[in-house]
Amino acid sequence: MKRRTFIAGLGSAAAWAAAARAQQPAMPVLGFLNGGTASSDADRVAAFNKGLQEAGFVQGRNVLIEYRWADGHFDRLQGLVIDLIGRRPTAMVVTPLSAAIAARAATTTIPIVFLGGGDAVSFGVVDSLNRPGSNVTGVNTLLAALVPKRVQMLRALAPAAARIAVLVNPDARITAPISAAATEASAMLAVQIDFWKARAEAELDLAFATRAHLAGALLVASDPFFTSRRDQIISLAERHSMPTIYPYSEYVVAGGLISYGPNQSDMFHQLGLLTSRILKGEKPGDLPVQQPTKLELVINLKTAKALGLTIPETLLATADEVIQ
Repeated sequence: MKRRTFIAGLGSAAAWAAAARAQQPAMPVLGFLNGGTASSDADRVAAFNKGLQEAGFVQGRNVLIEYRWADGHFDRLQGLVIDLIGRRPTAMVVTPLSAAIAARAATTTIPIVFLGGGDAVSFGVVDSLNRPGSNVTGVNTLLAALVPKRVQMLRALAPAAARIAVLVNPDARITAPISAAATEASAMLAVQIDFWKARAEAELDLAFATRAHLAGALLVASDPFFTSRRDQIISLAERHSMPTIYPYSEYVVAGGLISYGPNQSDMFHQLGLLTSRILKGEKPGDLPVQQPTKLELVINLKTAKALGLTIPETLLATADEVIQ
């Protein structure tokens, strides 16, 4: 073959390859906004990615995931939403509910899949749970609905406690319904509620230092900031000898006393599967908001012993996991 012909052939091959690449569909971009931190939510993200992979979507192969983290600061959510919209994503995944509210306010066209508690209907995120009817669907974690049961469990753990503290983040949208549920439960169980508000590490230390002696037990609300500081909260509860119930088993595995709520790995796995349906072309408004498939009660007996507590047999008998 003559050299000139060979070079011409190379040029044609390069042009064909370039044309073929140009005809290939662009890799979809998936925006992922989390109100917590990358380190504290690593297991949850792994469960989310597992759900995507089971549906055929793998990061870097056929989907590009852009992660954004608010690090427990709700005032950053709106800016992070705008930043992700600038990436022109195929869809956005957001958690918690405050992030969904920010995303819903910012776009009515980009599909949004949320994970969070509270009443998504009353907050204007979806039209209804069965028929969201907009660009939003998601997974509801029943945060406020489980508060009365948690208060009841605390009463069983600390029957002599006349006052129960509830740790909430004043910046979180879910705080109002959680507070209302705790107040209603306290009236039914004849116990007083003391709300502790914290949005920063120093405020956590201050709440325990100045108010722990006033309460006989503590309920920690679900919140990305608290999750990212779970080791600090567990340590403070132990230092002040406070029986404490947490929203998720992650706290108990890390040394907390007891938790009752949905399994977070299961919830984020659900979130990944639901998101894959959007990536495949289904409309979020046609996909019902999903609910937890399992609630779990987890108890740490080692922590109970350190606190000098005897766990009631009624709780032990219904526990899904007991950590020795």
